[in-house]
Amino acid sequence: MMGDLTIVGGVYREHCIQPLWSAAYGSAGRAAQTVPSLLPGIVRLYTYVAAGMKAEATHLAADCGAELFGTDAEHPVEFRYLHPLSRPAIRPTPERMTRHAPIRVSGEVVLRYGMLEGDAVVDAEVAVYDPQSAFGAKPFSENGSRAERVAVVMNRMEARSMTGQHRAEAAAKALIESGQAVVVVIKMGGSGALVATPTRMDFVPVYRTDRVWKLGSGDVFSATFAALWGCQGVDPLEAADLASRATATYCDTRSLPSPSVAELHAMPNPAVRPGSGTVYLAGPFFDIAQRWLIEEARSLLLDMGVSVFSPVHEVGPGPAEVVGPEDIRGLEASDAVFAILNGLDPGTVFEVGYAVNRGIPVVALAQNVKEEDLKMIVGLGCEVVDDFASALYRVIWRLPRS
Repeated sequence: MMGDLTIVGGVYREHCIQPLWSAAYGSAGRAAQTVPSLLPGIVRLYTYVAAGMKAEATHLAADCGAELFGTDAEHPVEFRYLHPLSRPAIRPTPERMTRHAPIRVSGEVVLRYGMLEGDAVVDAEVAVYDPQSAFGAKPFSENGSRAERVAVVMNRMEARSMTGQHRAEAAAKALIESGQAVVVVIKMGGSGALVATPTRMDFVPVYRTDRVWKLGSGDVFSATFAALWGCQGVDPLEAADLASRATATYCDTRSLPSPSVAELHAMPNPAVRPGSGTVYLAGPFFDIAQRWLIEEARSLLLDMGVSVFSPVHEVGPGPAEVVGPEDIRGLEASDAVFAILNGLDPGTVFEVGYAVNRGIPVVALAQNVKEEDLKMIVGLGCEVVDDFASALYRVIWRLPRS
């Protein structure tokens, strides 16, 4: 068992419009804030620090008791999100960003994140590697990094980018059989995470929360796994399960550090058993703002592996005697409804009532809508949420399990 943890990665400014968020974290900064309750030892934080970020980086490290080792950088980096699931605007843009000489890090246990401004070359006994690159994920050792034992923690797109394999199981097997890792954890969104070793493959679930704050949730997972598997010697499956629990707490509260191991074990949140089926996307699409929200919801649901019936896409505009029956046929064939109630469009309200009468579960997004106007919808058992990302996850969780 090793008590100290060295973290190397980015410390960036983050801004989100809905829900409102403005903070200096980045992957490495968030990891340093996550682990104090999980480790008895020292936390060392290595990162690039521009002149304009020194005060924020110093405060972040001091706040969690980490030792900061900053390498000079030419410019601070900012991520700006419309909502936690949106593609961020990065400033400066990656093509204009200066690439710096690699940070060289050694330690007993090192958690390495991919970075935008440069790279980290690691020499460690144990390493946990989170590539943070959906389209150009590189193997841990490609840049000269070395460790006696390596665990790779990544999402499905990163696994596909690194191995060329589309199935998570095949990607994990390829990494282990090639000697690139002794543990592979592939996060699969609402379906949980695959945990692979040379002798077994298992899954850990996602744990249900009222809110889903996705910005940085993967950082918390990797940091918790590194602290428990890398430093404490916890079995990789148990470490991944506790990492999923810690991530759920962060998604629900947006607060760090992580709860203790005992508190994570005692967490009452139920495991989410992934279902399947079709989500009916109910909402107005008569101006550019309404249409944008429909397009964004549909795209995100499809990215999460969900089948979507969207009236504007599947039926399109037309006379009432054509559109009405076709929309209802699509609704009757669906397994859950995602309803956008902003503005209380009459057609959407009708579709919600029809779904309730048919026993189809409804999750509704309602922002700037008076509580009194939602009384019937809430009273009939629909879930009403004012946060876009949380509402999307909740409708996925309402799909039937096979």
